[in-house]
Amino acid sequence: MSEPKYFKYDEAFCLESGERLEGLTIAYHTYGKLNASRDNVVWVCHALTANSDVADWWPHTVEAGCFLDPDKWFVVCANILGSHYGTTGPLSLNPATGEPYYGDFPKITIRDIVNAHRLLADALGIGEIHTLVGSSVGGFQATEWIAGEPERFGRLILLATDAKASPWAIAIDETQRMTILADPTYGERRPDAGMAGMAAARAIGLLTYRGPEGYNLSQQDPDGHQGEHRACTYQRYQGEKLCRRYNAYSYVTILDAFDTHDIGRGRGGVAEALARINCPTIVIGLSSDIIFTPAEMKKLAQSIPNAEYREITSPFGHDGFLVEHGQLNEILTPFINAKL
Repeated sequence: MSEPKYFKYDEAFCLESGERLEGLTIAYHTYGKLNASRDNVVWVCHALTANSDVADWWPHTVEAGCFLDPDKWFVVCANILGSHYGTTGPLSLNPATGEPYYGDFPKITIRDIVNAHRLLADALGIGEIHTLVGSSVGGFQATEWIAGEPERFGRLILLATDAKASPWAIAIDETQRMTILADPTYGERRPDAGMAGMAAARAIGLLTYRGPEGYNLSQQDPDGHQGEHRACTYQRYQGEKLCRRYNAYSYVTILDAFDTHDIGRGRGGVAEALARINCPTIVIGLSSDIIFTPAEMKKLAQSIPNAEYREITSPFGHDGFLVEHGQLNEILTPFINAKL
């Protein structure tokens, strides 16, 4: 991961709940150069535990000839509010106490996350954004942002996401929260609190990210194998891996924010909010995704004027958008490069 840049907002940042953060820091990455007419901006909204370094977590996309070609586009990605990669979150210092917030960090929503993006865009002097890209929880941010400011965007790319958090997706989050809260150390005012719970929560989440086809393909034991199973060591490894780079307070914060997603709130419902999107849009589903199923993605595309649906064939479930970069670039490069 390369070092991010930082934007510091010294005024109070008002949250949807009515609470305020006294000052805000936003970590972000950029790639390429803003052209003289300032019309080559592509804004990427990242997924759950990712960071603002798109080239770090989305292989073979921020490269020459790919859809996020830095020779052509000025690509921007901001770390989300509440996360663990430089933007204000639970381990940030609370100005009122001089100590980290930990569990006192206020509840946030997807709309709050988007309002932080808007602050950064304005601070960078970015008005119109050529293309807005969102995958998974990044797509939550993208649909929320474009529903609030449809005139700001020239194109929209949505991958494996939805306009409102479904009961199924919320249930997945709640199961992970229950696991973290069952860790007796969670709530202690230290950065490593709740780590065992978070490791188990991550293992649960991975079952839904990859699904049976992905696991049966990649974690199969050799014929006649006796002893510890590959699937078991993989689950533990993935839990430990997240613990090395994240914290349980941020994980709970962003799971909570995930569940607030509803672009129709205060806008007359989801259908009316989606009808506001008037730019060329592409919605991409993944053939084996069990979180945002192809049927749901087709329905989303049908609800957005001027949208087309495309599907990536992959055995790797929801995580296919991170793996199938060949298919992804084949679909998105001509879409993003096409003249309006």
